[in-house]
Amino acid sequence: MSLDLESISEATSGAIGSLLSTTILYPLDTCKTKYQAEARAHGQQKYRNLSDVLWEALATRQVLSLYQGLGTKNLQSFISQFVYFYGYSYFKRLYLEKSGFKSIGTKANLIIAAAAGACTAVVTQPLDTASSRMQTSAFGKSKGLWKTLTEGTWSDAFDGLGISLLLTSNPAIQYTVFDQLKQKVLIGKQNRDRGSSPEALSATTAFLLGAISKSIATILTYPAIRCKIMIQAADPNDEGNVKTHRRSRKTLSKVLCAIWKREGILGFFKGLHAQILKTVLSSALLLMIKEKISATTWVLILAIRR
Repeated sequence: MSLDLESISEATSGAIGSLLSTTILYPLDTCKTKYQAEARAHGQQKYRNLSDVLWEALATRQVLSLYQGLGTKNLQSFISQFVYFYGYSYFKRLYLEKSGFKSIGTKANLIIAAAAGACTAVVTQPLDTASSRMQTSAFGKSKGLWKTLTEGTWSDAFDGLGISLLLTSNPAIQYTVFDQLKQKVLIGKQNRDRGSSPEALSATTAFLLGAISKSIATILTYPAIRCKIMIQAADPNDEGNVKTHRRSRKTLSKVLCAIWKREGILGFFKGLHAQILKTVLSSALLLMIKEKISATTWVLILAIRR
């Protein structure tokens, strides 16, 4: 079976875009994750605002700790985006070939995107869990990737997998909305020479479409996002020299009860503004970079093949 070069091109450009956007926005991601992981009554909250996390890093002279777990996050982002974009592009092309349709409908697009997201979640869940633990560790107390993954049982590395599978609806919604908007923008602008690379969006248009599509997906799935972060978060009592057996006891039902009792219904949306800010910027940058380098990637792959 021959390689699907167009799917590889899509996957490669998507993975590179993810790597760059993750690195650029990582300090914001760390502040967001630590803020979301805290579930305490209002009078006991350590972080009242997102900026409090940043001020803590500055006050303790641990600014570089805002980058703790960056290597793991980049590895997870690169692999997940490559797997996702390859699966999404490949399944979409396969669907069109088998069905004989010239375009893909919204329902089929959602199913394909969810299937690609589920494969991605299973493959990258240990890295996702490790990066969350590193980010939520006390500043200066973060452990390495191997130590983080091996300090508990093997099942601990897959904490939050169920919610991750549920959250496949997030990129499914995002990329479906983005794809539909992109098709409308590019209609009438298709390249007449079918042998060349596909028409690309401008950087500004790709950024705006990415922001709109990610905002919609984030608002709809945010309560599940916060629950997942709390399940994966490092034990606040762990200072790096005690085993964290309590982590395995975190379940979705217990997290839901904790949020409800301590913060009320609004607690399920704590940090929503931070999540939207980070994810919208990240996705918009990812899709913008992907659109701009996809043509170059396509040409390079064709050159390698020849």
